[in-house]
Amino acid sequence: MVTRMAKTLLLAGIGLFYALVVFNNLTDFGSNYQFVRHVLSMDNTFPGNHGMYRALPSSAWHLAFYIAIIAWEIATTVLLWWGCVKLMRALRLSASKFNAAKRIPIMALTLSLLMWLVAFLSVGGEWFLMWQSREWNGQEAAFRNFAVVALVLLVLLQPDTDLQP
Repeated sequence: MVTRMAKTLLLAGIGLFYALVVFNNLTDFGSNYQFVRHVLSMDNTFPGNHGMYRALPSSAWHLAFYIAIIAWEIATTVLLWWGCVKLMRALRLSASKFNAAKRIPIMALTLSLLMWLVAFLSVGGEWFLMWQSREWNGQEAAFRNFAVVALVLLVLLQPDTDLQP
């Protein structure tokens, strides 16, 4: 029971993190929009780099990317909390039912991992050369978030067994 509760609470911790991220992005839209704008514009990369043809200086692209990121975060948040409810309801059920209840949380955590890996580390970091910017480099934070979510996913993926009387 303790292990199942630990898995549920760790998932709720990630859910809380995402809820706060979404809250911040919606209530202070401009702050993180500036981050996206600078990364896509590539205006803070090494002078004379040969990747500048990739830059998207259009504010329409900036807004589209930012809204897509927020939508991704909202979808992840909903799935995380839905997964928490499913795990809570299955806490005292058989191992097979608890393991089956993990499907939604596994989807949520995978969606989160893909955001940090694809959107931030791959697209932002490598395609738009975010790593070249001292000011607008979010790779360290993206890796930290990826690692935390990955650890929770690994814990959650551990199979549960039936409770001992």
